[in-house]
Amino acid sequence: MSRRGACAPLRRAAVQRGPAALSIQTSSRSPYADEVTDAGFLYAYRAGDVDQPDNRALRAAHSLQVPVAYFVGTRPGWYQALYPTYVTHDDPGVRQVLLAVGAMAGPIDDPEPVLPHDPIARRYAMREVRVRLHQARFRNRVLPAYRYQCTVCRLKERRLLDAAHIAAHVDPRGAPAVSNGLSLCSIHRRAFDQRLVGISPDYRVHVSERLLLDEDGPMLEVLKTFQDSRIEIPRRKDLQPDRDLLAVRFEEFVKAA
Repeated sequence: MSRRGACAPLRRAAVQRGPAALSIQTSSRSPYADEVTDAGFLYAYRAGDVDQPDNRALRAAHSLQVPVAYFVGTRPGWYQALYPTYVTHDDPGVRQVLLAVGAMAGPIDDPEPVLPHDPIARRYAMREVRVRLHQARFRNRVLPAYRYQCTVCRLKERRLLDAAHIAAHVDPRGAPAVSNGLSLCSIHRRAFDQRLVGISPDYRVHVSERLLLDEDGPMLEVLKTFQDSRIEIPRRKDLQPDRDLLAVRFEEFVKAA
């Protein structure tokens, strides 16, 4: 493993006991792409001696194969708890470990933490966590830039808002940057994803002809009213939607229509 990312805090709560008892934490400001791989999270030792107490506890979690609690920041002051998490590889030469996500298995009223032995199951679990953390972090960057409202209809109910990628995060151009995102309500997010609504590089809304010709109740009629309207964009230029990415996405919309 290569040494990537920054050392994140290791903590031992007063109630934790044993040589491998600890919780670990990564800040929301850490570069997400430098922390995670298909096999798990790359996590650096604490600065200082390799055998200082926190590093010993981290390495003991590997040798004993006991789970630790991993708190990953999604925005300042907010964390998602990943438990159980296991240290599956320890490399003292580069002062780094690899963390893999486990699961709770057994009776509903008394489940036990386990690390799946099947590598396919491990990769699947890691992929699910990766997508969830990516979307949480992306959402918490995009929505504030749009002043917590839908860029199309201006809806301000945060529970109905999401961050939509212009270029998908699996696309080489799909960086988790605000300029690659749009704040959309649930209806417009789904319509955008399904190529029923497109946004052109001049920031104009386009409703597919299929919907414009359809008659299916008041909700659809409301959706039609946004045809050729202009989206609300962030005030800061560097946060505004990337016009080149919008052009590529809009071409997909035109082809689908």
